[in-house]
Amino acid sequence: MVKKKGMIFATKIFVVLFLHFFISIVVSTSSINYTQSNHKRTLRKHPRGSLLYPPVQLHVYDDHVVVDNGIFSMTIASPEGTVTGINFKGIDNILNERNEKSDRGYWDVNWSDPSDRTDHLDKLAGKQLEVLVNNDNIVELSFKRPWTGADKNNHVSLNIDKRFVVLRGSSGFYSYGIFERLQGWPDADIYQGRIVFKLQDKLFRYMAVSDERQRIMPTFQDREKGQPLDYPEAVLLTHPSNSLLRGEVDDKYQYSTENKDNRVHGWICSDPPVGFWMITPSNEFRTAGPVKQDLTSHAGPVTLSMFFSTHYAGIGLGIKFQDGEPWKKVFGPVFVYLNSVPAEDNPLSLWVDAKEQMLMQTASWPYNFLNSSDYPRAYQRGQVTGRLIVHDIVLGYGKFAFVGLAPPGAPGSWQEENKGYQFWTQADEKGYFRIKNVRPGLYHLYAWVPGYIGDYMYSKIIYILPGSKIRMGLLVHKPPRNGPTVWEIGVPDRTAAEFYVPEPNPTLMNQLYASQRAESFRQYGLWDRYTDMYPDQDLVYKVGVSDYVTDWFFAHVNRNIGNKTYIPTTWTVLFDLDYVIPGNYTIQLALASANAAEVQIKINDEGGKSPVFTTGLIGRDNAIARHGIHGLYWLYSINVLHSQLQAGTNAMYLTQTRGDNPFRGVMYDYIRFERPLKVV
Repeated sequence: MVKKKGMIFATKIFVVLFLHFFISIVVSTSSINYTQSNHKRTLRKHPRGSLLYPPVQLHVYDDHVVVDNGIFSMTIASPEGTVTGINFKGIDNILNERNEKSDRGYWDVNWSDPSDRTDHLDKLAGKQLEVLVNNDNIVELSFKRPWTGADKNNHVSLNIDKRFVVLRGSSGFYSYGIFERLQGWPDADIYQGRIVFKLQDKLFRYMAVSDERQRIMPTFQDREKGQPLDYPEAVLLTHPSNSLLRGEVDDKYQYSTENKDNRVHGWICSDPPVGFWMITPSNEFRTAGPVKQDLTSHAGPVTLSMFFSTHYAGIGLGIKFQDGEPWKKVFGPVFVYLNSVPAEDNPLSLWVDAKEQMLMQTASWPYNFLNSSDYPRAYQRGQVTGRLIVHDIVLGYGKFAFVGLAPPGAPGSWQEENKGYQFWTQADEKGYFRIKNVRPGLYHLYAWVPGYIGDYMYSKIIYILPGSKIRMGLLVHKPPRNGPTVWEIGVPDRTAAEFYVPEPNPTLMNQLYASQRAESFRQYGLWDRYTDMYPDQDLVYKVGVSDYVTDWFFAHVNRNIGNKTYIPTTWTVLFDLDYVIPGNYTIQLALASANAAEVQIKINDEGGKSPVFTTGLIGRDNAIARHGIHGLYWLYSINVLHSQLQAGTNAMYLTQTRGDNPFRGVMYDYIRFERPLKVV
């Protein structure tokens, strides 16, 4: 018996080392990026409607339905509309059968009544099943829950219509939802909406979020046996089932991704070699634009698609309905993809195939097979083209500008917009852009350009009609500027990624990020590393001498003075002026994140009572705690009187005035000091 246990243990270790060894080979030799692929396709692709595959079959029972297309079958509780089982490649149920049937594959929202603020989790269980389409090539099911007010304390005031679609020859299924409010319904605040799948932890142990971020993961039980850290999501693994994970930190927020990159992620089972992937082919229904960050897959094993949330933005991004406001929106479809390879093949090739499938699904958007008038087909949509140039000190191209259509608002309002649809693209090197597949409606055109501060907005309303092709012509973005640059710190890219990110506490590491400089900000506990580096005196930065890559801490946080007590900190920027020009100087202050913080600025008078400027209390994005390198973007243009400056050395003092806890603070994106235009 001892010998047998030893062999089992050795086999487990071999599998772990096998996966870690081959990941580098797969990523370096077989990886494809998100825009092109030359990988030879050896895995099954699904030609929709192909007669080479068995017909789709629907079996309706008293309390559930089964949809089977010969490649996989799925069981859905009826009329609730929760996925209770997925049978694929000899696995009777990919989903975790230890969970209740309502806790395996489901939609949910977090909401509250504004009058009492009590948080409710509503799993949106359906009340009636409707078979919308049922033929050899496609089955589409609708699980509806009309809102009646009879259960207003437990159900959000929405009509819910959850859809599931299975196609002939498709190795996966689609899901989308239609949420609707009618005029006069009760007020509601909705903070999160998503679709979730919880998998068998004995099978799915390897997670992939991107080429760089993939690894063997702890189980839910490993987390339960671990040591909770500063907040519940972060756990130190003390007794994991896989000994190689002992001493690591696990936190679901370490695997968050920006919307623009959050298109495919999921899990790999090595025996049998099977993959389970969440593919989100379009961001049109997600809120807050392309750089809004959100959760992906995480320990459990769990995979999900977040449609909207307050993560990395704050409570202000909650969807608030007041005064009986009507509303309707389609979320999805997302595609749950199942793939497999022969037993002798490398299981990590499943990730490569999943990326190819994502490209195919993206290219197919908008789908032409959905049975809903609320989802426009390609011919019912429009497109907008144009070119963006930048007029700063000199004219330049809007190189790689982010350009998007979002509901009408103010410049930059798209990053807090949460009720409509948004459509974004990235311009080419010369600023040319094309936004396609836009739903009919009224929009403003917004943009920002990496390398420049500020937001662009085309002031006139853009009307998108079915089939319309609108040429915007040449658009000119004039970034905020009052004079020539005297000095600058950072790069205006809306993140703090270029600044110094310290090594984590060696006892609180996630080994995945130990060698990844670009992702090192995702380590746990970096907020306390500031105190380790500056135990007594705060950061001092000398313009022309210091280097922001090594000398500017990535987050302006509080100092830990012991006993869980945190006090505000003041950073000093020293700069020299040969002479002072009469007139107003300007500080362009761009923040990449703010969390319950206040930045006050003083010039050459640290002890003075009145600051030159204060942001006031701003932000609730919590990006510091959630391992983000940015949250919401803030920009301030601050006047500095010439009388406050002097020839020689000057000092600018940046104080984050709010103490109390480690997570109150800001991240700087960019600081620029401008002189007045010199009068000859």
